[in-house]
This record gives sequence, structure tokens and C-alpha cells, in this order.
Amino acid sequence: MSNAPVTHIDPAAFAADPYPTLARMRRDAPVTFVPELGATLFTRRDEIFEQEKRVETFSSWQPQGLMTLLMGENMMRKDGEAHARERKILFPALSPRTVRDVWTPLFQAKASNILNALKPRGKCDLVRDYAMPVSAEALKLVTGLTNMAAEELDRVSQGMIDGCANYAGDPAIEANCHDCTGSIDAHITAMMPRLHADPNMSALSVQMQAGLDEAATRANIKLIISGGQNEPRDAIAGAAWALITHPDQHGMIREGRATYAQAFEEYARWISPIGMSPRRVARPDTVCGVDFVPEDRVFFMFSSAGHDEQHFENPHIFDITRDNGPSIPFGAGPHFCGGAAVARALIAEVALPMLFDTLPDLRIAGEVPFTGWAFRGPTAMPVEWQA
Repeated sequence: MSNAPVTHIDPAAFAADPYPTLARMRRDAPVTFVPELGATLFTRRDEIFEQEKRVETFSSWQPQGLMTLLMGENMMRKDGEAHARERKILFPALSPRTVRDVWTPLFQAKASNILNALKPRGKCDLVRDYAMPVSAEALKLVTGLTNMAAEELDRVSQGMIDGCANYAGDPAIEANCHDCTGSIDAHITAMMPRLHADPNMSALSVQMQAGLDEAATRANIKLIISGGQNEPRDAIAGAAWALITHPDQHGMIREGRATYAQAFEEYARWISPIGMSPRRVARPDTVCGVDFVPEDRVFFMFSSAGHDEQHFENPHIFDITRDNGPSIPFGAGPHFCGGAAVARALIAEVALPMLFDTLPDLRIAGEVPFTGWAFRGPTAMPVEWQA
């Protein structure tokens, strides 16, 4: 392990709200070893921004990492030419042009159907009944797994996320993760003949058209599901909650003085749906006065970067007018999230504006609990409106 200063955490308290602990780390030990996580955490924005790009030391290639062992070796767990090659193959499915011309109109149609079914009810759980299916229906299109039910896509995504964060080694969580990856493989197998006969711009189809080997293709689809379902779901519901509970700021959007894009970017800084990115130390190095040795585990804490007081005044406050230029919720460097354009379009151009246009009097009707530190979002959000 590194010789970084040691910081102990209460895992349950950290999952309930990691931000007070991360603030103490930034102040007292910005690079710190946390025994309960078995990793050295980088917590300040500038060090994360710089060091995440140094893949020769902090490598994404983690052959014994949980993601690789449970989901297969996807492009996120590769560096250099291997990563760049697969990223280039997937680009046609995720490019801003494809998002604009192909996916966004389809996202709008799916969201409209969901909202039309919800509107007469007068109440719902916004996480379960809106954010989840909107995210899932979009992801079915982008991945090519249109044969998977929205509820199953949500289940398998959560199962993989739980598996990849299972640093305590809970066998039940691992078994459930294997069940989820098995379901994805079965749906991929069923879709492959259809996409051979009728190719499209989906991630599965473009990888098949490019001749990427099947193991990598399957692993990349699992990667997209693990990063493309729960996180947009949580951001849709969470950003809606933030706007409902900050009516003055939502009023600025309604009056044309701000945008839903600003609201999404601020929410992603404030309550980061993806809290961290893991790395494996590939070579001896000394960084920020800390000595690292090969096979050390490092976590770059994006959630902490978004609260770094050196860049954000009053970072604990939701403020859609702030300058979010320094924010890095999608990462930095060669592993910048390939699905960022999809997420921005789905959340800021479709899910949020259509929700509030259809249900303008939407209001909170109960407690909205949040949980998680590696991934964070609301677990339920009871709302009501005039039907």
C-alpha cells in the first residue's frame, strides 16, 4: 500500500452522505489511504484532473479488478491504443451528431409515451415510474438491446454496479452480479442475428459492423449499461428534486434566464451520480509527496472534486448560475465518459423539460432519501400533481 496518511471512515455513514468526510480529507489529507476501502483516495480537483491522465502510473488496466472479473475486459479497463481503438469503433453510436439526429427524437417519443401514461394518475414515485423507464428506454435504443424490458435493464445495471462496488466481498452481491451479466449475454445473443440482418447505429450493431471480437463487444455493452442506466436515472430524478426544492432557480429557467443544461451540470457537480473512478498503480511513483507501489488501488473522487473549495464557493449549495467550467463529473483525459453527449441530451434536452412542461405543478409528496458514494442518487421520490 502507499505511505499516504491514513483516514478511517464509517462505511455506512460514508454511503449515507460522503461529503462531510470528503471535505475533511481535502482539508487535512487530500491524498489519503482509507483502510475500509483498501484504496488511496485523491480528493482535490486539480490533482485528480492531472493524475487521471497519467495512465502510465495510474492505469485503467485492472485484470484483477472487480469490473474486469465480473463484466469482462471492456474498453474502460484498457489504456493506450487498445482503449483508443475500441473508443473509435463505438464513436458512431455515441457521437454528438448521432445523438442529435438519431437518438434525441427517439428519446422524446419514449418520454412522451411515459408521461402520457403517468399524467392521469396524479402521483407517482419519480425514480421508479419516470426516471427509471426514461433512462432504460433510451439505453435500450443506444445499446441495441431493444428486446430487454426496462425493468430488467434497470435490475441488471444495478446488479453490476453493486458487484463492481463490492469491495467487502459479499458473496450474495457477487452471485447476483453474475446473474445480471448472464441476462445481458442472453439478450445480446438473441439480438445479434437481428442486427446482422438489419444493422443500425446502436452500440451493439456498430461493434459488430466493425468486426470487434465478441468478448470485447459483450464487455462494452455491459459497460454502457453499467454507466448508462442508473446514473442518468439518478440524475433525472435528482435534478428534478433539486429544481422543485429550489423554485427560484427553476423560475429562472421558466423565464428563459437559465437552462436545464445549467441545472444538469450543476446537479452533476453538487451530487455526483458517479462518485469515483478506480485505478491500479502500474509502476513505482511519488505523487503529492506520497509513494505508490505497483498494484496499489487508487480512487479518483469526482464527487470530492466537485466540492473543492479552491474552485467552488459554497460548494454545498445548489446554484445553477455558478461557473461549472472546472467541474469534471464525466472525468478527464483519455477516459472521459464516451456517453456524455447521450447523457446531456437525454437529461437536459428531453427528460427534464418534458417532465416540467407536462406536469408544471409537480411537487414533492414525501421523503426523498439519497444513498451511495461510488454511485449516488435518490432511492425514492414521491411526487404529486393535479391530474
